[in-house]
Amino acid sequence: MTLALGLACLVIGARPGYTGAPRSAVEEFASLREEADAARRSGDKQARLQAVLKIKHLLNDAPDAVEAAAEAYAEAGEAEPALAALREFADLGQADDGLLRRENRKFAALQKLPQYQAILRRFTENKTVILRAERAFELSDPGLIAEDIDYDPESKTFLISSVLEKKIVRVTTEGKTTDFAPSPSGWPMLALKVDTTHNLVWATEVALDGFTVAPKSAWGRSAVLSFDLSTGQLRQRIGGPAPAELGDMVLTREGNPMVSDGGGGGVYRVNGDRLERIDAGDFISPQTPAIDPDGKHVFVPDYARGIGVLDLTTKSVTWLDQPAKYAVNGIDGLYFTGGALIATQNGTNPERVIRFQLNSRRSDIVSEQVIERATATLRDPTHGVVVGDWFYYIANSGWSAVDEHGNPKAGSKLTPARIMRFRLR
Repeated sequence: MTLALGLACLVIGARPGYTGAPRSAVEEFASLREEADAARRSGDKQARLQAVLKIKHLLNDAPDAVEAAAEAYAEAGEAEPALAALREFADLGQADDGLLRRENRKFAALQKLPQYQAILRRFTENKTVILRAERAFELSDPGLIAEDIDYDPESKTFLISSVLEKKIVRVTTEGKTTDFAPSPSGWPMLALKVDTTHNLVWATEVALDGFTVAPKSAWGRSAVLSFDLSTGQLRQRIGGPAPAELGDMVLTREGNPMVSDGGGGGVYRVNGDRLERIDAGDFISPQTPAIDPDGKHVFVPDYARGIGVLDLTTKSVTWLDQPAKYAVNGIDGLYFTGGALIATQNGTNPERVIRFQLNSRRSDIVSEQVIERATATLRDPTHGVVVGDWFYYIANSGWSAVDEHGNPKAGSKLTPARIMRFRLR
């Protein structure tokens, strides 16, 4: 699910490889955020800088945390470290539109320096258009807000979940749409996975907190659902913990759903008619997991911290890309194919769809290939699916046109979801 995470809500998790943290990620975040806020209120710039650097370390040098460190250095009057952090931010392929428009005055003391101007040029280069994908089809209904997508090889159609219209639709490769199943509770539909072996469609319904399309009495509640793949009839409903936003899902090789709580930090597995938590609290905003081929590990993208590798036996987490060379934050959808991870990133600037090549042990990232970046039609990309030699993904979901309540933004217009595809081989 698309999340708007800025410096004000950066999330803290455990240190890379650290599995015995006495506090959960949420608790650790609250503590460090208060430390930084208290230093700001007191005017102690050095104390605030130290708190922000702790955040940067715990977030595995995610781009947002790197830029926050640059701002804290600048506020403390330390020009060289501020410039170094901004260069690191640019090296991660990022840009700051406010700095390019000269709207951000936090670096006013640096603006005339040639090193700063060189960084702005890097920002501009990072926002140049890259397009290696092609248009597959568009949906005719602009009011859906398309969230997740999967493929049914038997009928050769796609299934797509709708946030605002609270249903799942079946879509042909030409974009012809028919209703598959409604949300049984009348809540937004988010995660979606097809299990042809058991003739099931697994999905989640989430009463997103503050969303006007869900009843206020249900806000903060989620459920995992299964439908008959042939008929769309509801087979099972498993209520989730409250509050929770069970917004993303993957199926194990046995067909058991793993779902992540992007709002509360948990990763869960369906066990019969209940959900069991399978992580130890290292995540704060986990998104779409991807199963390692060994069946013993799961790649879990944390929106703020990057990609964690969860050991299903020990619940320990290690983090890819240490030290940071690539921007692995802001990932909504993550998919393993051909020894690589494909990610849809709606939390980076610019937004991207990207392929991260892994080493032979699948323990680190060795290179990246941008599939789509900074195109006019890439607006809050959400999820995708591998179909044969192609990766299909929702490039224009519609999220960018609605506010935090799910209502159209002033001056914005809902546009049809666009599905793009990229040839993998």
